[in-house]
Order: sequence, then C-alpha cells, then structure tokens
Amino acid sequence: MNEQDFEQLWNGAQGKFETKFGQPLDLQAILFLIGINELGQGPRKLSKDQKIDVIHIAVCHLLQPYGYYEYTGLDKDGWPHYKRNERLPKLMAQDQEHLMKEAIINYSSEW
Repeated sequence: MNEQDFEQLWNGAQGKFETKFGQPLDLQAILFLIGINELGQGPRKLSKDQKIDVIHIAVCHLLQPYGYYEYTGLDKDGWPHYKRNERLPKLMAQDQEHLMKEAIINYSSEW
C-alpha cells in the first residue's frame, strides 16, 4: 500500500474517533480511548500511573493480532493482562507510529 492510501485510511480511522468524541484526537488520545474501552470499567478517576497502564493495555491489545502479545486474563481488580510472545523489532519512532496507526486502522474497521 502506498503512503497516500495509508494516510487516507488513517484519516478515516481518526475521523471515526473524532465523530464519536466531537473533537480532533491525536495518536496518544486515541490509544488512551482504546485502552479505556478494553479496560471496560467505564468512566472513573485514574492516577497518572493508571493512565499509562491504560495506554499499555491499548498497545498490547492492538499488537495482539500481530503476534507480539497474548491476552492472559483479568487480575483481581478487573485489569486485563498480556504476555509478550515475541520481541518487537527495533523500529525508528516514525516506523513505530506507522505500526500503531496501522493497528488502529484495523481496530476501527471492526466497528
């Protein structure tokens, strides 16, 4: 897929989030919202560390179809846990962003 087609798909995925939440959202905000969705505990106050954990949940969930993570279940507090199956390749920041955008495109195509 060429870069123009990819950007069009990314803009479409990003647009779904913007429509749902009524404002433009960057990659970090979208990761946070995906993490909240996958946490499944509804609106609540989160500490700074919990917010980082929520983004980690999103990353693990999004990279699960690529074989990097496997869902292992919920802990006693209802937080999902994943184990790493294989090490992520060393990627430049731009390539990491591309991988996450691709995973978000795939995630958003399921709704």
